[in-house]
Amino acid sequence: MSAIATKPVVSVRDLRVRFLTREGPVHAVNGVSFDLAPGEVLGILGESGSGKSVTLRALMGLLYQRRVEVDGAIGVAGFDVGRLTEAQRSALRGRTIAMIFQEPMLTLDPVFTIGEQIEETIVRHEGASHARAHARALELLEMVQIPGGARRLKNYPHELSGGMRQRAMIAIALSCRPAVLLADEPTTALDVTVQIQILLLLRTLQREFGMAVIFVTHDVGVSVEVADRLAVMYAGRFVETGPMESVIRAPRHPYTQGLLASTVHGSFRDHRLEAIPGMPPILTQLSTGCAFAPRCPHVEDRCSAADPPVSRVTIDHTARCVRVADALMR
Repeated sequence: MSAIATKPVVSVRDLRVRFLTREGPVHAVNGVSFDLAPGEVLGILGESGSGKSVTLRALMGLLYQRRVEVDGAIGVAGFDVGRLTEAQRSALRGRTIAMIFQEPMLTLDPVFTIGEQIEETIVRHEGASHARAHARALELLEMVQIPGGARRLKNYPHELSGGMRQRAMIAIALSCRPAVLLADEPTTALDVTVQIQILLLLRTLQREFGMAVIFVTHDVGVSVEVADRLAVMYAGRFVETGPMESVIRAPRHPYTQGLLASTVHGSFRDHRLEAIPGMPPILTQLSTGCAFAPRCPHVEDRCSAADPPVSRVTIDHTARCVRVADALMR
């Protein structure tokens, strides 16, 4: 689904998140800005530790606690998340913005049945009767293609397979028809066949509900399947953003190029994969300049002198790299 030119349902400006530890502040997110249109799917792609999941938790308002500093503006469906009270943020979750977590077994409550957990969400946010919530829960299980829904409502999480638990998590997330759905690597713990089923299901439900979705992943193939627009994240920053096809077919940032070169796809038949050398930076020790410079094959002295500018490759494709800026000036 293509993004429609309208007021964004999510608007983030200069988001910064720091975790205060004994070793010093962990700079998890470092100046992220983006808009998300109604009905659009934004994929956030990057290695573990790049700040993807922390960004989602900031949008959900889950980081306003001791020893965490959150700066910047976070707008969700017209609400300024940073200015809400905890009770207001709690009311926002589920009804306006919902999240599918990476590992459902750690998220679902083991002492309540699947039906009780779906029904609780509906009763709390919509004020429905328990009978209406039960009927709605059954509809949701059918919608996420769980067979024998009436029986499954009585099951506890441990009685379901990994794929079924993830479908149950999707049902809970969709129970109040949120305007924005956040998906935090929801297929990582599943085998390949089930991954494909879940991805197709999410795409179908996204179109049916008309939701805006932010889908976090470290898998290039998954991002290609689900995203309209792609944001490549490294060390807490978006280093490249643009329409999915544009970023995949013509990547401009060396990190994006490295991710694609280290991924198996049809054009790489009979070619050796090229791993990105080195390791991601330690987020308590970030210095001035490009965080990818120590791993970059094109590094120059100036890369460490100042933060690289955001260069506009096309009207909707940007990259944060001095070499891209040079190329555009020629």
